[in-house]
Amino acid sequence: MDKAKLEKLRLWSNERIDRTELGYQRDELKEYDWDLRLMGIKGARGVGKTTLLLQHLKQQHGFDEKAIYLSLDDILFTENRLVDFVEHFHREGGQYLFLDEVHKYPDWAIEIKNIYDTYPGLQMVFTGSSMLEIHKANADMSRRAIMYHLQGLSFRQFLQLKYNIDLPVLALEDILAKPNGFIGGLPNDFRPYPLFREYLATGYYPFFMEGEKWFYDRLSATIRVVIESDFLFFQNINIRNIRKIYQLLLVIATSPPFKPNITKLSERTGIARNTLVQYLYYLEQAAVLSLLQSPRKGITLLQKPEKVFLENTNLLYSFSPGQPDIGTARETFLYNQLKSKHKINYAEKGDFLIDGKYIFEIGGSTKSRKQIAGIDNAYIIADQLDYAVGNKIPIWLFGLIY
Repeated sequence: MDKAKLEKLRLWSNERIDRTELGYQRDELKEYDWDLRLMGIKGARGVGKTTLLLQHLKQQHGFDEKAIYLSLDDILFTENRLVDFVEHFHREGGQYLFLDEVHKYPDWAIEIKNIYDTYPGLQMVFTGSSMLEIHKANADMSRRAIMYHLQGLSFRQFLQLKYNIDLPVLALEDILAKPNGFIGGLPNDFRPYPLFREYLATGYYPFFMEGEKWFYDRLSATIRVVIESDFLFFQNINIRNIRKIYQLLLVIATSPPFKPNITKLSERTGIARNTLVQYLYYLEQAAVLSLLQSPRKGITLLQKPEKVFLENTNLLYSFSPGQPDIGTARETFLYNQLKSKHKINYAEKGDFLIDGKYIFEIGGSTKSRKQIAGIDNAYIIADQLDYAVGNKIPIWLFGLIY
């Protein structure tokens, strides 16, 4: 790589650092161990990985030439190797390498592994928007890299970013033990449910701040890249089935909490049965779906899930031609928020089994205990409920888990 190209990469790095705003910062910025020799941040497209990376770089290193930001989807890397740049960077005293969009670079895992082994004094942080590609590379990277998974905004983080409302992170056990202790300390004029409805529709992806008018256009474009680009790089994906995958997502979005009949779903979409189960698994790896499994089964590529959800409620609203089924929206929200820190399984009685210990039944404010009667550690998670009543807890509180 010649000097002119190296200088251009440095200029682009400085420009990105300069444009990065430090006003709102997610909790993960402080929670991640940025001192690791090799750290990876994986997550769905659009959840804010690049912003997180650049905020850390700007705060800790600024324009210090020992640190640089590179996006590996840059056109310069179509004809130039990363290892050649790193050789020069290290020779000139470089110590901190921040690599974005690594999945766009062929054989990225091999080169990063070789760089890690060759330059023990170099620290690297990388991000990948394609969870499929990151998932494939895990075997190569597992002995060297510590991987973090960045979800989209929680309800709590949405309130911070858009409305400057600061609420604390709540542990699940505290929510279950004393929910009214927290609710009682809120300002009298705080009304969570209008904000909660807004979050369900448009609050998960930080790019809503760039213009809500175009939010669903941007979200649709993001999903198209995942399905029409990422999938084609993954094994066993037939390009002729891309249209059928969209049909599958539409079926899931427009159904009540979806218990898949694989044979009927195969007939409806035209996707072969075993292929369909594989696609469900791949779509989960791509953070498009969440699969609810029985606690008695291990997760395998050909295992039929007990329930299927879109990964978050913004996707649910995007794929639904009208207002989505409210029951589906509630369950999708709760699954999405809890899975960041807890293990969620299918429950024979109730909707979710949490950490093998708690049973959650989800519904509206008038939901009865009939389905969980006589079960220990069982709770109703209720919509449109201002205060907890017995074992009936307001659903929005679970948006403060992270």
